[in-house]
Amino acid sequence: MSLIKSISGIRGTIGGKPGDNLTPLDTVKFAAAYGTWLKNAIPGKKLKVVLGRDARISGAMVQNLVMNTLVGMGIDIVDIGLSTTPTVEIAVPKEKADGGIILTASHNPKQWNALKLLNDKGEFLNGAEGEKILINAENEEFNFAEVDDLGKISVIEDYIDRHIKEVLQLKLVDADAVSKAGFKVVVDAVNSTGGIAIPALLKKMGVEVVELYCEPNGHFPHNPEPLKEHLGEISKLVVRENADLGIVVDPDVDRLALIDEKGQMFGEEYTLVACADYVLSKTQGSTVSNLSSSRALRDLTLSHGQKYQASAVGEVNVVQLMKDTNAIIGGEGNGGIIYPESHYGRDSLVGVALFLTYLAEKKMLVSALKESYPQYFMSKNKIELTPDLDVDEILRKVQENHNSEEITTIDGVKIDFEDNWVHLRKSNTEPIIRIYTEAKSEKEAEELAQKMITEIKKIAF
Repeated sequence: MSLIKSISGIRGTIGGKPGDNLTPLDTVKFAAAYGTWLKNAIPGKKLKVVLGRDARISGAMVQNLVMNTLVGMGIDIVDIGLSTTPTVEIAVPKEKADGGIILTASHNPKQWNALKLLNDKGEFLNGAEGEKILINAENEEFNFAEVDDLGKISVIEDYIDRHIKEVLQLKLVDADAVSKAGFKVVVDAVNSTGGIAIPALLKKMGVEVVELYCEPNGHFPHNPEPLKEHLGEISKLVVRENADLGIVVDPDVDRLALIDEKGQMFGEEYTLVACADYVLSKTQGSTVSNLSSSRALRDLTLSHGQKYQASAVGEVNVVQLMKDTNAIIGGEGNGGIIYPESHYGRDSLVGVALFLTYLAEKKMLVSALKESYPQYFMSKNKIELTPDLDVDEILRKVQENHNSEEITTIDGVKIDFEDNWVHLRKSNTEPIIRIYTEAKSEKEAEELAQKMITEIKKIAF
């Protein structure tokens, strides 16, 4: 499937036939559906939308299509150009805009692009709002503006600099302490906009920067998802440069992965753990992550005498639970840091600044900091089923089989055993059950996954 429509936006591969790929026609239709939703939600007002993009090769084309579609609906545009997802999120309320669109397919390869949609707070739309946009796109009931009512485009070129300034003004960020620590850091920004933002932030904090793939030209030199198997080059460079750590971000800079001084992965799950450790050491309050994130955050939060809660998977769900519980920090185990003192969105710039401040305070090697946390290992599997099987019924039977354990059903079925856990989620697009497990060793996590696969097969077949 090359065109995926969901409540969080539309993404697809460039080229091909309308309806099958993210063609110009699909781009225009979905932009018009978003504009229609805004006009229906806020009738009678001259609307304004902030637009930014990552460095994908298709970015300029997609941006022009989206901007001019909205201009044609009578909506003004604030074009912040090459940007990051968190930068656009910050810009929306600052510009007193009614919404925002980020043109990025996140960690997908270069042939993909997408429209990520924001509300007037610079936060992702909820399910009901996203559903209305999908209906608008399906019905194609668009109403464009007459010639005297067309929107206007204004350009602001320094929003990444404004974002950096905001990060440096956070109370728990201490650029002077980081500068005195004399850190040397290697940055892999996969030739997207992180190559603009992260080195600039680091230099403002007095860090010596070694840049690897920081040219924002959209030619990703490796798979852009910041996972261990894609990061061999930076791991070697950290050691060769005798650097203190490596920093890796995805194309839209909302996922942060770290590499220790030995060239070993700190672990995306532990990016949030370390930042939360620092924030909890200075501030009392609860934390939130999603059901598929590491138990390490729960353990750490309890060790600080605070409360931890888990949401359904998805940034919008994490944010809602954070608001409901007044959490002081949260995020997702994919390296997404959400720090409400800044804004309710995953932000690698905030993560970098908090992590380096804590590292300067602790005066520890990155590897030693990692070893100070509860050690868990995760395994991610899936089981493919025939289309005629009732996946919900299979999950219900799994739940029945383990009803003596701690079970959560807000998003699939999560079973918390004493020393490990398993989370089962069905795919919305295909007959698949995703199986996430975590335990105190890689072997144990994989064994738990295989045991669950065997149990599901017995139920299903």
